Amino acid sequence: MKCVTLFRQDDHCWQAFGQDPEKPNRIIDTNQYIVRSGDAAILLDPGGIEVFPAMLAAVTREIPVEHIKALFISHQDPDIGSSLPLWRRVCQRDIDIYISWLWESFASHFDRDAAFTTIPDEGMEIALSPSLRLRFLPAHYLHSSGNFNVYDPHARILFSGDIGAALIPRDHPAEGMFVTDFNRHIGYMEGFHRRWMPSTLARDAWIAQVSKLDIDILAPQHGLIFRGDDVKRFLDWFAALEIGSGVAAINR
Repeated sequence: MKCVTLFRQDDHCWQAFGQDPEKPNRIIDTNQYIVRSGDAAILLDPGGIEVFPAMLAAVTREIPVEHIKALFISHQDPDIGSSLPLWRRVCQRDIDIYISWLWESFASHFDRDAAFTTIPDEGMEIALSPSLRLRFLPAHYLHSSGNFNVYDPHARILFSGDIGAALIPRDHPAEGMFVTDFNRHIGYMEGFHRRWMPSTLARDAWIAQVSKLDIDILAPQHGLIFRGDDVKRFLDWFAALEIGSGVAAINR
């Protein structure tokens, strides 16, 4: 599994993990992220049970596992959080686990003994360390009805979950973990966004919210990461996209 450092300044660091070459074709590729400040780290969307061994090996090459103090689960999908009981087993068992209040009882099917800190619909802010605060921003209905992003105002990074996701084919030319040709990349993310993003009202509200933020990197849970001018290119493209394509099947 690849590991790429997105930001590092003193003891503040963001790292992305993904593109495991040993992953079976039937398992969707996912990106997992760790944010560190000093000896405290939070793992964002820790991944599914199938990627746990590779993810654990990659993480422990970077930090001691006991530094992971919290997990953030953006919504209820198994590719995001079904590894929860395994992470609780290797980390301290009273680790903080953040998830929307809407999904607490659903995520408990992954781990009935987990204790969750629920996020209200309007979002919340947490202190990862005395020097770093992270914001959980609402992104409801994109695509989950209880969905959140994570914004780090100091690093200027937005973890966007499934917003910005792309399904990259295995034979895609190797280019690391960042978008290098936005126009070509549209072909990998267009079908996903047309089908999985159901609400123009939610989309427009999200774009209005994040457009007020300083964002150098937009980091989705699938596919390649946007940086620099490609962040605005993505927002402009998403704002104009016709979404909710599955509705057409109802009218046939």
